[in-house]
Amino acid sequence: MKRTILIYLALLALFGAGIFVAIQWGQRLPAPLAEDGSAVGVAPPVAADDAVSLWSPLREHFQAPLSRILLQVILIVLATRLVGALFVRWGQPSVVGEVLAGILLGPSLLGWLWPAASSVIFPLESLAVLKLLSEIGVCLFMFVVGLELEVSHLRQKAHTAVLVSHVGILFPYFLGVVTALLLYSKLGAPGTSFAAFALFMGIAMSITAFPVLAHILKERGLARTALGSTALTCAAVNDATAWAILAFVVAIARSSSLAATAFGLGLVLVFVAVMLFVVRPQLPRWLEVGRMDAGGPGRSVMAAVLLLILTSALATELIGIHALFGAFVAGVVMPDKTEFREYLIVRLENFSSLFLLPLFFAFSGLRTHVGLLNDPTSWLICLAIIGVATLGKLGGTMVTARLTGMNWNESFSLGALMNTRGLVELVALNIGYDLGILPPRIFAMMVLMALVTTFLTGPLLNLAERAKRRTGTGVAVS
Repeated sequence: MKRTILIYLALLALFGAGIFVAIQWGQRLPAPLAEDGSAVGVAPPVAADDAVSLWSPLREHFQAPLSRILLQVILIVLATRLVGALFVRWGQPSVVGEVLAGILLGPSLLGWLWPAASSVIFPLESLAVLKLLSEIGVCLFMFVVGLELEVSHLRQKAHTAVLVSHVGILFPYFLGVVTALLLYSKLGAPGTSFAAFALFMGIAMSITAFPVLAHILKERGLARTALGSTALTCAAVNDATAWAILAFVVAIARSSSLAATAFGLGLVLVFVAVMLFVVRPQLPRWLEVGRMDAGGPGRSVMAAVLLLILTSALATELIGIHALFGAFVAGVVMPDKTEFREYLIVRLENFSSLFLLPLFFAFSGLRTHVGLLNDPTSWLICLAIIGVATLGKLGGTMVTARLTGMNWNESFSLGALMNTRGLVELVALNIGYDLGILPPRIFAMMVLMALVTTFLTGPLLNLAERAKRRTGTGVAVS
């Protein structure tokens, strides 16, 4: 051991001295010349009085793009995890707290209480990088949504599911368009057509967050009950229909003419047809799903899946209906093998939900300026939007479910579940904001609506359970 240490120290001294001598010798060499003959690469000596302070390099390094984004990610992940965990303890879905954490990091709280810190941590020039990372996270999230959206649910042509889910879209959509009639002239974005504004208001009112709903059912032990099965089927049909409508609305909003709109929609239909009738039947063979061992897909299979997600997202982005639609369809067409889907969900959902989705929450929060609701009229409009959204989704679903044979208690519970919006609503709202259709004030109101309606799901289900225990009402679905 001693001999090894002595050899090690001797080598350090020998090579260290060699490096020192080489550097000293090299400093005497003439400096390289530029093409015009002038010396380059020689910095003028810094006088002792002009020497920079010890803290200056730290400030410069902090302002570098990588340092900035690392700090942003640290703060965002900490805030979303802490607030999300707090809401879980209160019996709420974690997504409510995570979205709220994003809003608190934005101008609504941090920018209001400490504007200097907000401008240093989240300067405007850094938001472009945050937006791109958040959009990648949303694409992975939408792929997982597509994985969880079992096609078997869509094949169930039970009259309850189809009728309830479609009325649960059409009635709130109608109320959203009517609401747009009242808000367009005063609160609409300048230069936006009424059709685009009204269509986005409608879709924002009618969306149901399928992943959040499924999580609530699982937490409450309702997934395998008649109510849970009906809710999952309704939400699956609702999700597929709502995303199809949103793709149609985005194609209209992005197109400059009727011919361009028709061409874009035609490309969408071709893309969906290729994915469903060409890619989907061949995927089990391409991915060799049947030959996978208990350890799950290998690295080559995961690489192929990621390539399919990115290629599908790129295709729909080029078509003009946003990359997330391609990622969603890629999830839908994955092989039906349960173990394979569960493996992908665990791997991708953990990464996206813990790292990338919090960036989306924060980016949405930085756009949500609650301070724009600075007068009683704005808050009354916001409350009215929440009331109309709840009436359309909960009320429309409840009445329709009752007409199909469910009792009032189960109909109310189904309406409360379908009124859940969560993260899926934020995705739609951000698309509208990016397209310039939803102005900042309306965007803030709609984000608050998404939070409140999702927050209400738990208390409303508790109310229905207490009423059921008190009256002894059972489930009645015909």
